[in-house]
Amino acid sequence: MFRKILIANRGEIALRIIRTCREMGIKTVAVYSTADAESLHVRFADEAVCIGPPPSKESYLNIPRIIAAAEITNADAIHPGYGFLSENARFSKICAENGLKFIGATPEQIEKMGDKATAKETMKKAGVPCIPGSEGLLDTLEVAIKTAERIGYPVMLKATAGGGGKGMRAVFKKEDLQKAYENARTEAGASFGNDGMYMEKLILEPRHIEIQVVGDQYGRVCHLSERDCSIQRRHQKLTEETPSPFMTPKLRAAMGKAAIKAAKSINYEGAGTVEFLVDKDRNFYFMEMNTRIQVEHPITEQVIDYDLIREQIKVAAGVPISGKNYEPQLHSIECRINAEDPFNDFRPSPGRITTFHAPGGHGVRLDTHVYAGYVIPPNYDSMIAKLITTAQTREEAIDKMRRALDEFVIEGIQTTIPFHRQLMDHPDYIAGNYTTKFMEAFVLKR
Repeated sequence: MFRKILIANRGEIALRIIRTCREMGIKTVAVYSTADAESLHVRFADEAVCIGPPPSKESYLNIPRIIAAAEITNADAIHPGYGFLSENARFSKICAENGLKFIGATPEQIEKMGDKATAKETMKKAGVPCIPGSEGLLDTLEVAIKTAERIGYPVMLKATAGGGGKGMRAVFKKEDLQKAYENARTEAGASFGNDGMYMEKLILEPRHIEIQVVGDQYGRVCHLSERDCSIQRRHQKLTEETPSPFMTPKLRAAMGKAAIKAAKSINYEGAGTVEFLVDKDRNFYFMEMNTRIQVEHPITEQVIDYDLIREQIKVAAGVPISGKNYEPQLHSIECRINAEDPFNDFRPSPGRITTFHAPGGHGVRLDTHVYAGYVIPPNYDSMIAKLITTAQTREEAIDKMRRALDEFVIEGIQTTIPFHRQLMDHPDYIAGNYTTKFMEAFVLKR
C-alpha cells in the first residue's frame, strides 16, 4: 500500500480524498494555488505545497510543478481527482516515468477513451450500442453535409476533445449546418486546442444515464449500477440520483453488461463511468467513458455502502476487486451547490461567505471545502458543495432533500440553493418525468 499520496486537485474532491487516505493510514500532500491558501484541503492534509498563482495553467495544470511537489515531499502516488489533469494521458505517463503511481487509468486507456471519435469506434468493435453517426472525424463541411443526409436530421455536432458542452451544436435542418459547423469548430479550437468534430444522430427527449464501473489490474471488471444525470443546464449536470426513476431491472442488466463490455475492451483499470443516452423507448446508446472518479460518485457510495476512493487506491496498489456487481439498496439524490445566481441566468457569484450553516440529520451528507469567512475565488469551477440525501424510497429522499435545503444557509454570495429547493417541488421531477431537456421549460420563481 502507498505510504504518501499527493492530491493533484483542489476543493471538495481534494478534501474527500484526504479523508479516505487518513482512514487508511496514508499520509497526504495537498497542492494549492495562492488563491486557495485558506481552503480546507490545505488545512487538513499532512503537508501542503504552493504550486503557483491562481490561473489553472500556472498551478493545477502545471505538470512540472506538481511532479516537483511530489518529489520534494517523497510522495509515491498521485491522485488527480476529477477535472484538471485527471484524464490527461501525458500526465499519467509522466507520473510513471518519475516513479509515481497515477491513481487512475493508464495512458493507453485514457487515450482510447479521451478522443470521443476513437472511443466510439472502439465501442463499436466491442459490440456496445452506439448512436448512428460519422465514420471518424468530419474533415470538411462537405463531409458533414453528406453525413447529415445519410443519418438524417436532427443531428448533433460534437468536439472530439470536448467536454462541459463546449463545441456542441444541435442542427435541425440543412440550412443551419454550415454556421453550426464553423461555430462549433471555432469554440472547440479555443477551448481544447483541437477543432476536430464528429457527428451523431440527435436523440430527442433522452435520459442521460451512466453506469459506474471498477476494473483491476487482473482483467476483472464489475459495475456498481446507474446514476441518472438528466437534469442539466447547457450540458452541465445540476442534480443526480440513483436508482434512476426510469430504470427497469431488464434495462439495468443490459446497460450493466454493456458497460462491463466497454471497460473490458480496453482492459480498464480503476474507477470509471460509461455514459449512455437512453431514448423514450429505453433503447440505450454509448456516449462516452470518463476514465476518472465522477463528481456525483457519492450517491453510488450511499446506496451500496462502498467507498469508491478507497477502491481506487486499492486497485492502484494492485489489490484485486471482488468482481461482484451491485444494485442500489436505497435511494440517493445529489444537488450540486454552485456559487451562482439562479435568478440572473446562473451568473457566477465569487466572494466572501459571511454566514455558513450546514444541514445535518439522518441520511444527510455534505461534501464541501468552504466555511464562514472563506473567499470563493473567481478562477475555478463554481461548485462549492454537494448535498446528498439518502433514504429507503425516492419519495423519502426528496422529502429529506427539501428539509436539508431549508436548513442550508450560505450568505455573502449567491448560490443555487433556491433553484434546487424549487426543483424538489416540481411536479414532473417528483413524478420522475424528466429528460435532458427539462431545464428548457423550467421557470424559477422569485
